[in-house]
Amino acid sequence: MGKCIVLCTCFTILVNCASDDSNSNSEDVIDTNPTIAYSNVNLYLTEADKSELFSLQPTNPPLFSENINFSITVDPNVTYQEIDGFGFSLTGGSAMHLNNMSSTEREIVLNELFNEDNLSVSYLRVSIGASDLDAKPFTYNDLPNGETDENLEQFSIAKDQEHLIPILKEILAIHPDIKIMGSPWSAPSWMKSNNNSIGGSLKPEYYLTYANYFVKYIQAYQAEGIAIDAVTIQNEPYHDGNNPSMYMESTEQALFIKDFLGPAFQAANIDTKIIIWDHNADNTAYATSILDDAEANPYIDGSAFHLYAGSINNLSNVHNAHPDKNLYFTEQWVGANSDFGDNLLWHTRELIVGATRNWCKTVLEWNLASNSNLEPHTEGGCTECLGALTIDGNTVTRNVAYYIIAHASKFVKPGSHRITSNYSDELPNVAFITPDGDIVVIVVNNTQIDKSFNIKTPGESISTSLKAGAVGTYVW
Repeated sequence: MGKCIVLCTCFTILVNCASDDSNSNSEDVIDTNPTIAYSNVNLYLTEADKSELFSLQPTNPPLFSENINFSITVDPNVTYQEIDGFGFSLTGGSAMHLNNMSSTEREIVLNELFNEDNLSVSYLRVSIGASDLDAKPFTYNDLPNGETDENLEQFSIAKDQEHLIPILKEILAIHPDIKIMGSPWSAPSWMKSNNNSIGGSLKPEYYLTYANYFVKYIQAYQAEGIAIDAVTIQNEPYHDGNNPSMYMESTEQALFIKDFLGPAFQAANIDTKIIIWDHNADNTAYATSILDDAEANPYIDGSAFHLYAGSINNLSNVHNAHPDKNLYFTEQWVGANSDFGDNLLWHTRELIVGATRNWCKTVLEWNLASNSNLEPHTEGGCTECLGALTIDGNTVTRNVAYYIIAHASKFVKPGSHRITSNYSDELPNVAFITPDGDIVVIVVNNTQIDKSFNIKTPGESISTSLKAGAVGTYVW
């Protein structure tokens, strides 16, 4: 998807092209070709046919003049959740492809992605042990059949030190404040009911050991200079056919948190956030039932969701039930054989717009990078997951998830707040105010025809248009 490019050139042209044209005619001269008064609003545009790919438009949208078109009205005085960031899952495979590049080419790629003057990707999700986009399943305490290690004396993050940790250190050198979330696909097999990397449940006798496993993971990464901001308890606890995977009911997750993980974090003075569920939006009862547990609730920061099933609007039900708890959108994949324009429209409408309008502090795409063969993956893992980047040696291609995240990550920096804007099914949109006071409005044309519309703000309003399926980020 897309053509190969030299990434170092991507943002050298992103200069402010706002025009300050004016027209002063004497009273007796009629100007038959008046100059349009342009605003100071920058428009970054991606179109469904890829004719524009996150490109800054050479002329800015004209100032608003009365018309009959729909108006998006933005009010920065009405604020909602604070944003933690936009980004990707940095899988083991993604890290491997990056680490295998030459140091010069890798530096170019990482600076484009993570430098705060470029895409400014501000949030990453990593797997605790292997995900299905590693070459083989593994945990940090794998043992021969029949052996156990309740004191975790053989705990080791050595496999992460091959590719993942070196890449994270290079990213942190570029963007020291980036937030990292860890998610396990499985506990070590010897802790599980079926002694297998696929499926099975955590044995109750190992709840304390597994809580200490999380503690050791966070402490081991801290020793490498890498802070883990948050952990989810289990990736997709109802998807136990993946490799690796583990089944976990809400009652089990609540018990694990309130009696084991929460107290273990307290005892070790760990302030890493605990996040529950990390699965689809069709099941909100899982999260709310745990949050309803008075003993588990104090340890929990919030809930994480994917959108392989259900409606993104369901997330507001979780917020309404527990408005003091946070929401995170943590995963959505792009199929390798799917259409660029279809993905651009759906992901922007449902995730960038939909997830944030339903209280999410993050939007993360799955995953950062793969190669042209969509490798690596475990036996039984995802064989069609297209990375935001395709990396073949030192050759890098941008794919649709890159542009989806770019439309938000470059402008909506951590500490931004969502602000109110009126919604339209034809023109789904979301607005933010940044810590610097900039207003950012992201709009997608959800129709099959070109649409003209207005964006009204207290300071300056514009009239603009988007082609069918196009995405525009407007920055004041």
